[in-house]
Amino acid sequence: MLSDNVMIDFNPASLLLLNGILALMMFGVSLTLRLDDFRRVIREPAAPVIGLVAQFLLLPALTCLVTWWLRVDPSLALGMILVASCPGGSFSNVMTWLGRANVAVSVSMTAVSSLAAIVLMPLNFGFYGWLNPYTRQLLVDISIDPVRLLLLVVAVLGVPLVIGMTVGQRYPALARRSEKPLRVFSLLVLLGFAGIAFGNNLALFVAHFHTFFWLVVGHNILALLTGNLAARAARLPVADRRAVTMEVGIQNSGLGLVVLFTFFPQAGGMMMITAFWGVWHLVSGLALATIWSRGHFPHDRT
Repeated sequence: MLSDNVMIDFNPASLLLLNGILALMMFGVSLTLRLDDFRRVIREPAAPVIGLVAQFLLLPALTCLVTWWLRVDPSLALGMILVASCPGGSFSNVMTWLGRANVAVSVSMTAVSSLAAIVLMPLNFGFYGWLNPYTRQLLVDISIDPVRLLLLVVAVLGVPLVIGMTVGQRYPALARRSEKPLRVFSLLVLLGFAGIAFGNNLALFVAHFHTFFWLVVGHNILALLTGNLAARAARLPVADRRAVTMEVGIQNSGLGLVVLFTFFPQAGGMMMITAFWGVWHLVSGLALATIWSRGHFPHDRT
C-alpha cells in the first residue's frame, strides 16, 4: 500500500511557472477558436453533446466505480478520479487531425469542455472523491478550499481562453504562425516538469511502477473506450466517433498537476498517477491516430 503521506519532491517556486505554462497552452489552443465553434454545438449538437456526456458524466462515474470495486489504494484512486474530472487535453485536436477524424467536433468539444470544466471539474472531483468510501477520508484530510480551486481553474483555463480567442480574432495571421510553436514549446516544458518529478523521485517511482503503470494504462483504455462506445451507441459517423474518442481519452493532466502542486503536495500517489498520465496519453493517442491514419480497422469505416 502506498502511504498517503509520501511527498513528491517539487520546488514550490516552480508552481507559478507551471501555472503559466498551462495558461500558455490554453492560450495557444484558443488562438484558433471562434464563437462559431460554440455555435456549432447548437447547430449540430449530437457529437459534441455525446462527447461531453462521456467526458464529464460517464468517465468520472466509471472511474469512481472501478477504483471502489478494485479497492485501489486511496491516494492512487483519488489521482485517477482527479484525472477523470479534468477536461480534454489540449493536444486532442492535433491527434484528431492526424487520425483523419472530425476536427470541427474536436475543436467544439475543447472549447465547450474548457468552459464547463470551470464548474464541473471541482464538482466531479469533490463528489466522486467523497462517494468512494476508500478515498473519502483522504479527501477530508486534504480539505479542499472550493473557492480557491475554482479561482485556480478560472485563471489557467477561463482567462487564457478568452484572451486567446480575442487575439486570434483580431490578429488571425499572427495566430496561425504562433499556434504550432506555442503547442510544441508548451508540450516540451510540460513533459520537462513531469520528467523532473520522475527524476527527483526515481526510487519512489521505481518502487511503485508496477502498480501505477497498469492503473494509468487501464484507466486510459477505459477513457478511450468510454468515448468510443458512447459515440457508437449514438450511431455517430466514423469521423465523429474518432473525434469523441480522442477528446475523452486525452485528458488535461497538466491542469491536474497544477491542482496537485497547489493543494496536495503530500499526495505522492496522486502525483504519480497524474504525471504518468501526462506522458502515457500522448503515447496512446499518437499510436491510435497512426493506426487510423493508415486505414486500419476497416470495419470502422461505416
